[in-house]
Amino acid sequence: MGVLELQLRDYRLTTAEILYHFPDHPRLLQSFIWQEYDLAPGYPVLRKFLDFWESNIEGRLHSVMVATVPLLKPAGIRLVDACFELH
Repeated sequence: MGVLELQLRDYRLTTAEILYHFPDHPRLLQSFIWQEYDLAPGYPVLRKFLDFWESNIEGRLHSVMVATVPLLKPAGIRLVDACFELH
């Protein structure tokens, strides 16, 4: 599926900062940035990735912060304050 088709289906560019415990030193936290098109508010793509993480990667998850924004928005209307003519 192309990016435009995903956007028309209300997918949004989603960024997640995943903090996890470093496998060799569990008291240390490491940061991982994940970015993909996903559906808010359920985030099925992110949930699938986190399920994969928990079952296949040694670093235990600490926290996940999510930011998302719709890429297709209605056009904004701006009023014109002045009109100029150039000869």
